Amino acid sequence: MIHFDDKAAFAAALTDLPMPDAAALETAARRQAMLTKPAGSLGRLEEIALFMAGWQGRESPCAERIRAVIFAGNHGVAARGVSAFPTEVTAQMVTNFHNGGAAINALAGMCGAELSVVALDLERPTGDICVGPAMSEAECLNALNAGAAAVDPALDLLLLGEMGIANTTPAAALCAKAFGGTAELWVGRGTGVDTHGLTRKTEAVQLALALHDDACGDAFETLRRLGGREIAAMAGAVLAARIVRVPVMLDGFIGCAAIAPLAKEAPAITGHCLAGHVSAEAGHGRLLAALGLVPLLNLHMRLGEGSGAAVAAQIVRSALAAHGGMATFAEATVAQAL
Repeated sequence: MIHFDDKAAFAAALTDLPMPDAAALETAARRQAMLTKPAGSLGRLEEIALFMAGWQGRESPCAERIRAVIFAGNHGVAARGVSAFPTEVTAQMVTNFHNGGAAINALAGMCGAELSVVALDLERPTGDICVGPAMSEAECLNALNAGAAAVDPALDLLLLGEMGIANTTPAAALCAKAFGGTAELWVGRGTGVDTHGLTRKTEAVQLALALHDDACGDAFETLRRLGGREIAAMAGAVLAARIVRVPVMLDGFIGCAAIAPLAKEAPAITGHCLAGHVSAEAGHGRLLAALGLVPLLNLHMRLGEGSGAAVAAQIVRSALAAHGGMATFAEATVAQAL
């Protein structure tokens, strides 16, 4: 199990990122060239198959063991009226996840993923980022390690999701800090706030950025000051997955914002990640472009929970079915192109 003993260990891991297996990529590409289809005719399905081959280290990758993990946390900034829902909804939805009644329960089942829910101190919201850091150093480290603990090296694919009332506000702050631009550029309606709520969110992000700007010297400090427990947990999970070469399917705006501080410091962190979809949240498309990721789907979703990632996982399964299940020209006695 990956564990970050301190912030220095987290920083060191971020500077020493494993790369995909070049030999597996080469053999998988050779297989692609022999399958009974015109070269490139399956488009991104071919790219996905090679991506998975490189990170799994095998010519014919599989998607038999998929895990969807939802991290849940509460935020002190919620008291500023930045969400359309009260903070108690976070715990209520965690109960719903455990009872099997949420969208992610149905969608995870359809893509063959086991579902894990990790609730992080829901009774104790983070600090209000407008007046101080979201977390202490120890709290941030605990959250990062909660994420790392959810990663099993035997997984074929990891899907990440979150639940946390008001978490689009810290997500917007993380994006603005990592990639620049005004608060207005990154703030969206989240759970569906009205115009007054949108103004409160924008003002909260502006206050947080002004307060913490000079202190956010690295990815760890940015996460601990502007993020949240479930956000830091997703960042820890992405980094831990990279260390053990488990490919990751990202979900929406918040899940992608979780790795924005990491990507600012080490752009290669996205190398083992697929973007499941582009959500309806205003800043998500811009964030994906900044991360260098092209989404697999655009279904106008904005639920969170890892829902978009779970739907996109079925595309991965299709890509690998074609890659591993098709006959070669020789096997099918079909003539190849001249």
